[in-house]
Amino acid sequence: MKPPEESSKLGLSLPESAEELGRRLERERQLQWRKQQSDLEEIPLAPMRIGSVPFLNAAPLTRGIEDQIVLAPPSRLAELIREEKLDAALLSVTEVLFRDGYDVLDGIAVASLGEVKSVFLAHRQPLEQVSQVFCDPASLTSVSLLRVLLAERGLRPDFTPLPNYHDAVFHDAVLLIGDPAIDFLRGPHEHQIWDLGAAWSELTGLPFVYAVWALRRGIDTTNLRRVLREAKAFGLETLDQIIRSRADYDYEFRKDYLGWHIHYHLGADEKRGLAKFIELLRRHGSEPVCEPRFVT
Repeated sequence: MKPPEESSKLGLSLPESAEELGRRLERERQLQWRKQQSDLEEIPLAPMRIGSVPFLNAAPLTRGIEDQIVLAPPSRLAELIREEKLDAALLSVTEVLFRDGYDVLDGIAVASLGEVKSVFLAHRQPLEQVSQVFCDPASLTSVSLLRVLLAERGLRPDFTPLPNYHDAVFHDAVLLIGDPAIDFLRGPHEHQIWDLGAAWSELTGLPFVYAVWALRRGIDTTNLRRVLREAKAFGLETLDQIIRSRADYDYEFRKDYLGWHIHYHLGADEKRGLAKFIELLRRHGSEPVCEPRFVT
């Protein structure tokens, strides 16, 4: 048998160790990520034309285009797109269901099947005794979801805007979403938590869709759709890196939240969940509900 140095002279290479193989694969992944991010950044976008929410759960959907996104709460995003200041926004799904004029980008959503962790009713009294709910002012879909979940139990409390997040802990019943909900959940409180994702799943056996990419109808969104699909693909491919690199909360929570509680596909089950939500909105409300129009 020839010594290692002689084998090298003959053009033969020694097998990689597991550690060397891991380092090489990581280098290749990093190069691919950088190329994808560079490709996304080179796609020209008019300033202030895409909006998203400033919540942890949206991070995988805007991967590589973060600097080109307008960040605002869901209710403000709805105002901006109605004012034609945005061409696409990650909107609460009820904005699409209650207001015609949007196309929905197929295949992408912020959804959950079961406990979601960031959409819940915090309550001190039993649900049957809740007479007033203070609602997160950023919330759109969660208010409608809570209404139908309570109505299915024969409950119809009053809904009042929450003046500010600091007072949430002092109210007997408060509806919170997004990062403020996570902050409340992880902080000191004496409330019971009714997770609306879990409640929906228990009622229907289906996923719930909280937000979708809504596109302003009547304009050419071909380029925007491509950008948003590529950003999602890049985000999911680099989800582990997003979880490691974000500063929100702690690593274990981010891993559990983004890797388990939230998912980002809009498929057949999610559309069945949407159809069920539309059915319940029509049953328990008086506002007309539009059928979503999906585009690829």
